[in-house]
Amino acid sequence: MAAPTAYSLIATDLDGTLLRSDDTLSDRSLAALARATRAGAQHLVVTGRPAPRVRPLLEDLGGRGLAVCGQGAQLYDHGTDRLLWSVTLDRELAETALGKIEAEVGQVYAAVDQDGVDGLTLIEPGYLMPHPTLPALRVPRRDDLWCEPISKVLLRHPYLSDDELASAARMAVGSLATVTMSGPGTVELQPCGITKATGLALAADHLGLTAQRTIAFGDMPNDIPMFDWAAHGVAMANAHPELKAVADEVTLSNEDDGIAVVLEKIFP
Repeated sequence: MAAPTAYSLIATDLDGTLLRSDDTLSDRSLAALARATRAGAQHLVVTGRPAPRVRPLLEDLGGRGLAVCGQGAQLYDHGTDRLLWSVTLDRELAETALGKIEAEVGQVYAAVDQDGVDGLTLIEPGYLMPHPTLPALRVPRRDDLWCEPISKVLLRHPYLSDDELASAARMAVGSLATVTMSGPGTVELQPCGITKATGLALAADHLGLTAQRTIAFGDMPNDIPMFDWAAHGVAMANAHPELKAVADEVTLSNEDDGIAVVLEKIFP
């Protein structure tokens, strides 16, 4: 679809997209987003991170509005520090899905993001956090992962690639859950039918905005539904080939201020 000359909604992924590899925001990116905001556009974070892991970044961005978190399972209002909407993954179903996956590929290591604005990330023995800067609590047994409601399950395999694990997981779980790949070492199970697009659409409706005036930025296959929904999808230079294949445009990498490069042209 041809891009309109201006946008009222700018939807950005975080990891590998807006954030640099050290989890920081560049001054250039912050300035470009601020310029777009002054021109009347709204910036919306759309991320796989759960709400508690997004809160500090929203402070850095200076926003007091909404964020789509947990791969679309949570709509978080930063101004009131509450979830306006959330969908949890049934814990018995999650255990069943894990069993089906392990029957196909052998042992996997799992973690969960608990639901709620203060939910924890719990990791079982053997699971390595792909983002070492994000806090997580190690639990003694897998059974301990299910102690509270969860928004998603994160999976890692000892030797399968992310693409191989994601493909096997989709075949194994069928309609039990949605399988996404959101970053290096990050294959996830979330409630069936929940994607970044469902969360983005809900947030846009809440803001009185539309897909036709939305530009979206991302780097991984979990951003494909968001690109399908938005008028214009921009993949980072470091993006997964599957996302580049459906993008309307490819910009520079997250390390090279790819988002700012695009926004500076739209909002000079």
